[in-house]
Amino acid sequence: MAIASVTSKKILRAVIYLLMTLLAIAALYFMLDYTFLGAVQMAVYAGGIIILFIFSVLLVHHIEGELEEPSIGRKIGMAVLSLLGLGVTLVTIYSYDFKEVQSSRIIEVEDIGKGLLEIGEGGYILPFELISVLLLAAMIGAIIIAKGQKKEVKK
Repeated sequence: MAIASVTSKKILRAVIYLLMTLLAIAALYFMLDYTFLGAVQMAVYAGGIIILFIFSVLLVHHIEGELEEPSIGRKIGMAVLSLLGLGVTLVTIYSYDFKEVQSSRIIEVEDIGKGLLEIGEGGYILPFELISVLLLAAMIGAIIIAKGQKKEVKK
């Protein structure tokens, strides 16, 4: 889905493919038993950001707009950079000595609720404030994109 999001020529389809990619990442979090991260991924990114993208595409009436085809040199350059990034990621993962961590503590929903309201060590107030700033920036960006530039009529 991520490749389809990047290579799709239709703008709305690219946004929908991105939504599916973000939902798949949330599913990975749920499979790893990181339910809080999965819920945040679905609410903030798959929910908030993608909806703003869709609204901005619909507001500027470019639903059927097609993206321009990049040049062959640009495609090759991006492929080389992608492979370089993949190589760095794989080298980093395989060179790190992962150790198994034993945890006997079971986290309850009540603990998560208390953690969300905590200000001190281990509290989640700061991340939620940062997420609210991110959503505000995305909303402002969507409004600017929707407003667009006025075309001048030549007489």
